[in-house]
Amino acid sequence: MTIIQRKDGTIYNLRELGIRTKEFDVYFIPPIHATESIAGRPGRVDMGTSYDSRIISCLFFSSSRDLDDYPLKRNEIFQMLRSDESFYLIDSREKAKRWEVKVNDSFGLTRKFTYGDFAVDFICHKGFSESVGITLNPFEFSEEVWGVGQGLTADDWQYSFTNSNFQVFNAGTEVIDPRYLDLKIKFVGPSHNLSIKNLTTGDEWKYNGNSNPNDIILIDGIRSTKNNLSIFRDTNKKILTLAPGVNNISVTGNTGAFVIDFEFRFYYI
Repeated sequence: MTIIQRKDGTIYNLRELGIRTKEFDVYFIPPIHATESIAGRPGRVDMGTSYDSRIISCLFFSSSRDLDDYPLKRNEIFQMLRSDESFYLIDSREKAKRWEVKVNDSFGLTRKFTYGDFAVDFICHKGFSESVGITLNPFEFSEEVWGVGQGLTADDWQYSFTNSNFQVFNAGTEVIDPRYLDLKIKFVGPSHNLSIKNLTTGDEWKYNGNSNPNDIILIDGIRSTKNNLSIFRDTNKKILTLAPGVNNISVTGNTGAFVIDFEFRFYYI
């Protein structure tokens, strides 16, 4: 079973629409190797590797009530998969993960009476799958946003803290880099020259200012605000990343009781 989830919240369960998934094939993410040639040296120097977008190939089988219903079903499929905006693709075998995709090329239905096969290549520009759930969702299978194969452990990991030293667990395989992956860090409380440091990665974010007990400081991606007003120029203009696994975090500059939340998804190769 395949599920389509549009950004406006609309959900299409293909099986309920009379569309059976025959194949759901995820291809390996293509590596992009950067190299440099140096005169007088054989071969090339490895300058690192990044990843390209990846392809997900699906083969579907559609059934209609009768011949008159067939073009209506075809039009519904085209509308469901329109790709002027990206949408999410979910394989029910891994229903706790989703892929942000667009249709990569034209496709059509091969009609046999009231039935039709159609093959669709989806492209995932982000390259990685992501957890359906976010870290502030309860880690319970009853929530239906978590599942096996997500790197979760039996430990009772928390993502909201009131102490100055704590651990943030990234269950994914990928570094959470807020320049291109979602990461929100919210601090509520009094502070003077607030500093949040990831001792695991060495990243440190600093705010050269003050906050009152009810002020909300939000680091959303590369943006920093206090009570919805930008404070970016008063920071050290650095970012915080989260490595896969355990991240040891230290908060200094707090001058009273506070709460700090880490909200993000897990990303997988």
